[in-house]
Amino acid sequence: MGIEEIEQKDYFSIGDVKRITGVPEYSIRYWEAEFGLIKPIRLESGHRRYTKSDVYSILKIKDLIYKHKMTLEGAKRQLLKHPGGFPDGEAGAVDPKLLQEIKETLSQILKEC
Repeated sequence: MGIEEIEQKDYFSIGDVKRITGVPEYSIRYWEAEFGLIKPIRLESGHRRYTKSDVYSILKIKDLIYKHKMTLEGAKRQLLKHPGGFPDGEAGAVDPKLLQEIKETLSQILKEC
């Protein structure tokens, strides 16, 4: 699931978002109010419908809070400065192991040429 499921649909219920992101419903609702990035469509019944953009915003916030151990205030500041998360060159921008694999692959290609 995850990214593949996000691309298959246009709108998501809060239960779908919870399942895709692994973030509890109460946190999703709190982040809506706290960050201002998540703006679900409200149906006449009052239910929320989240867009792909909303789901990706939730994943960004989750990454900053859980993976990079930022506080809510720190995550807010980071998203205001850099809406995509981290700018190039800062911690968390690129996995060092991935860079090493890319370097080794490129070296092998150059040797073969």
